Amino acid sequence: MKKRLYDMLMLIIGGFLFALAVNVFVIPNDFGEGGVTGISIILYYLLGWSPAVVSILLNGILLLVGYKLLDKTTTVYTIIAVGFNALFLHLTEHWRIASSEPVINAIFAGLLAGVGIGLIIRVGGTTAGTTILARLATKYWDWNVSYALLFFDLIVAAISVFVIGVEKVMFTVVLLYIGTKAMEFIIEGLNPKKAVTIISSHHDRIAVRVMELLDRGVTVLRGYGYYTGQPKDVLYIVISKQEIAMLKKIVRAEDKNAFVSIHDVRDVFGEGFIDISK
Repeated sequence: MKKRLYDMLMLIIGGFLFALAVNVFVIPNDFGEGGVTGISIILYYLLGWSPAVVSILLNGILLLVGYKLLDKTTTVYTIIAVGFNALFLHLTEHWRIASSEPVINAIFAGLLAGVGIGLIIRVGGTTAGTTILARLATKYWDWNVSYALLFFDLIVAAISVFVIGVEKVMFTVVLLYIGTKAMEFIIEGLNPKKAVTIISSHHDRIAVRVMELLDRGVTVLRGYGYYTGQPKDVLYIVISKQEIAMLKKIVRAEDKNAFVSIHDVRDVFGEGFIDISK
């Protein structure tokens, strides 16, 4: 129940931040946007139609098309996110900030939109539209979700050049890129993981200390040195970035001649990390 309440809160906050990005920074500066929101903004510029109404109608259609390809939780969370986003687009329709600096406005538009969408995706939802396409691309083709979303959003942004002009599209590309980096940080960067490979003649002592001090599982891989032909046991450990310093201390204390390789890990699923079903 606590997790569900937390997820609902993140969906609401995410929808609110995204609505602020659109109404406070994008529309007042005649910028474009990506996805369904970008299309609704184009229609607002051309016909004066409400972005809130257009977005919920278009997202509803896309959700009907794509709901069979999404799991039940994602579908429910998406409906909630889309609903609150449309509500906040309506409630903040006339909110403005007195700023005539297009670069600053583009930066903050990207930050708010990226953080908002990132919070929604992080708890398992989407904002429908191209976010559904991005989630599907991640699920079936293993694309990075933030860059998949940027790809689909850039297509819509390119179309808007006929309405807002080349210069505004250039600012739109800037805010979309900033939004992508902000989203990536929210989705993947709050708790970055590292994979560590250790080759040591004292691998047993290192493994015991890792389990005692870091409470992390250790996998032992059987290998051999190609030149010497001697068998070697290789330790494979996945830890958080904050645990790297402690791991180095453990290795130095047990074997100063150990070979250690540390590299970034994009996603970690399994016990002690993220449930792969999400």
